[in-house]
Amino acid sequence: MKQLTSQQIRTMFLEFFESKNHMIEPGAPLVPINDDTLLWINSGVAALKRYFDGSVKPQNPRITNIQKSLRTNDIDNVGRTARHHTFFEMMGNFSIGDYFKKEAIAYAYEFLFSDQWLGLDVNKAYFSVHTLDNDAFNYWVNDHGVDPARILRTEDNYWMIGNGPSGPNSEIFYDRGEKYDPENIGEKLFFEDLENDRYVEVWNVVFSQFDAVEGQPIETFKELPQKNIDTGMGFERLVSIVQETDTNFETDLFQPLLLAISNLTDIKYEENVMAYRVVADHIRSLVFTLADGALFSNEGRGYVLRRLLRRAVRFGKVLNIEGLFLSELVDVVVDTMKPAYPYLTDRQDMIKELILNEEKRFAKTLSGGEKLLLDTIEHLEDDKLPGAVAFKLYDTYGFPIELTQEIAQEHHIEVDLDGFKVSLEAQRELARSSRTKSESMGSQQEDIMNFKESSEFLYEDLETQAKVIGLFVDGKQVTSFEGKGQVIFDKTVFYAESGGQVADTGVLTSGTVQGRVLDVKRANGGQNLHFVNVEGTLEVGQVLTLKVDRERRILIRKNHSAVHLLQAALRDIVGDHVTQAGSYVDDQYFRFDFTHFDKLTDMQHKQIEDQLNAWIAASLPIITEEKPLEEAKAMGAMALFSENYGDVVRVVSMGDVSIELCGGTHATGTGEIGLFKLISEESVGSGVRRITGKTSKGALEAYQAYEQEVSDLRDTLHLTPQKTLKMRIDEMVEEMKDLEEKYAAMISEIIAVQAQNHIVSALTNEAGLSFSWIELEDQDVDFVKDMVERVRNSVDIVVAVNKKESSLVFVAGASENAIKAGFKAGDLAKLAAVTTGGNGGGRPNFAQAGGKDLSKLSDARGEIYNKVGIIL
Repeated sequence: MKQLTSQQIRTMFLEFFESKNHMIEPGAPLVPINDDTLLWINSGVAALKRYFDGSVKPQNPRITNIQKSLRTNDIDNVGRTARHHTFFEMMGNFSIGDYFKKEAIAYAYEFLFSDQWLGLDVNKAYFSVHTLDNDAFNYWVNDHGVDPARILRTEDNYWMIGNGPSGPNSEIFYDRGEKYDPENIGEKLFFEDLENDRYVEVWNVVFSQFDAVEGQPIETFKELPQKNIDTGMGFERLVSIVQETDTNFETDLFQPLLLAISNLTDIKYEENVMAYRVVADHIRSLVFTLADGALFSNEGRGYVLRRLLRRAVRFGKVLNIEGLFLSELVDVVVDTMKPAYPYLTDRQDMIKELILNEEKRFAKTLSGGEKLLLDTIEHLEDDKLPGAVAFKLYDTYGFPIELTQEIAQEHHIEVDLDGFKVSLEAQRELARSSRTKSESMGSQQEDIMNFKESSEFLYEDLETQAKVIGLFVDGKQVTSFEGKGQVIFDKTVFYAESGGQVADTGVLTSGTVQGRVLDVKRANGGQNLHFVNVEGTLEVGQVLTLKVDRERRILIRKNHSAVHLLQAALRDIVGDHVTQAGSYVDDQYFRFDFTHFDKLTDMQHKQIEDQLNAWIAASLPIITEEKPLEEAKAMGAMALFSENYGDVVRVVSMGDVSIELCGGTHATGTGEIGLFKLISEESVGSGVRRITGKTSKGALEAYQAYEQEVSDLRDTLHLTPQKTLKMRIDEMVEEMKDLEEKYAAMISEIIAVQAQNHIVSALTNEAGLSFSWIELEDQDVDFVKDMVERVRNSVDIVVAVNKKESSLVFVAGASENAIKAGFKAGDLAKLAAVTTGGNGGGRPNFAQAGGKDLSKLSDARGEIYNKVGIIL
């Protein structure tokens, strides 16, 4: 076998397919681009879906690539087996409506076994094809001389993921020799698909040629108008075979890493191969995911990275590695992989810093969390770790639940996952806001950053005259423009979006110009940057009249003041642990996010609504004043941790109820708010709840909508003025109970009469057992069961069928005598169901099963009669 490095194999693969007129497609980042269906790129074809679904036509229908991939669904196997990885590379060649089976098989054979290329021993190769795929079988045998005795034909060789493109596949395996077959089982390992390290899958060639329909036999699938080839060959596995190593971890892809790890510990590789492998695998994953734009966090991709790092750190502790060490291994990964991925070098320092900071963060919690877990395990009265403990480890100590499970498993302890999930329910992933995308300032940054002239915002005024001091179009500074652009005035009455409060809108006019202010954002120099659309020519130096949409501003400030009152009410009613986690305020409604783990009760909802309206009715004064930051803090003013405050701040006080630092606009008194209505309360993420509310006009409209709904209900129910909805609903509940009782009695009577008829008309088989076949149509399943139970009290064998529009339900019953004679209800129900294309079964004395094909009902009846021994 040729002596080749991993880089030589990589180069050889791409050169081979380039010689076959394939286009080399650059590997995509691990973080998918414009694809919300994937968390990570997890295969070679994942980044090429745009070609396979026809949405994009490739420049060349023949494509080859080596694609970075990440999978964490079987992370527990990493380190335990020879070939499992989280990060891996997938080599592939693809045909988009070009060549098909014959050529794909020929290319695979030539690359693997030709002396010009890898030169593997074909006499050690084994193959698999789908049972019905005679073409693939014949190509291997007739075109390439493969011994048919080395080909496994199996139904498992079919690639399909639901409805859509699918097809048979052919796999190539390589016999690594008797060394990996200690029990000397031989070919049986391959042909019976037994778990083994001797016959290793090398390449999978998928022939995507059929349009799959779930639930239908593959023989009925229609051929695709455009047949494709999709192949995948694990790079690490191929390197292991070529370099003749025991596992992937002994190849030159991992050896530098394992050596670097060994220099950090006094434990040798052979003494704990799993710990070495976990650290080596996970640091590779971290380097590539961080290089491709992912970041550590508590959700989504970031959670995966955090889990990988924490698992690697824990196994580092198993190796007695002291201190922070993962960031030290980044250089080794980069040096090993930079021939293929030179961009890693540019991001090397960033990756090291991210990993180091995350290591520091985790180091603070790991020891305390692990001590808590081990102490809890030591004092457990049974073999199950409570879900509340697992949740505390997750929430307080940053332990992924999988890490808790791993440690518990090492001590033969089970984790109460159901209890954990209950505790976790209040901490679901943050829901993304549905706000529309605003105009980006990305292209404007440079010129605006260099704009130094100051601008004043007039809080109390809604109209003023102001001079144009800066104009911008598409981010570039100009001296004049028509239509859309951005403006900075020497002073303005338009509030810029900030602190959750939306920007003002309104008009601007002069003798020659008129237009609308569509949005306002804060520029780099602190000025208010107005997004405008004007008629006429706007020029630097012009003086215009600026006029805010008065009604909209008033509604916004009412909602904003209500947010302050809401936070005060929450801290009073829910607890002083409540802090603001975000807000949004416009003229229609507001939403307020706050830290809290539990859903608020209906009583708390009422208390909050009552408290706010009481404060509104009290007409508390709202006073806004500027104070030094330290003085404001001394007053007890609440501040947002995420905000950056200057030396002088605006302090907003509402009576003795609320005092906060806030740069937004507010009502002059709580009485101006008029009315508050709580619209909804929900969870939006880990320990974060959201309340949506309306004030003033919006609240009134919400109440009016409720009143209209009540009025419509009263009309529908024909209520007199003297009768309330509750009184009528109570009456209806009683009427419903009475009707249900009468209905139940009537049904019982019907069942009794019909059951007696079936008992009287029961047939008898040669063994002297009575039998009744019952056909019903569109009945409730309880009706059918009750019928069978009643008839079975007098008849030995009962089989009932309930015919629905597109399905059948069989219910069978058998007496003790019938069971002793070999007639079991479960067998009878299953027989009827299978005959009609379904399945099911049950107990010997009572069973239920489902059928699908109504046209086969007569066949099922015949099978049952024949089984029971009734001759028609």
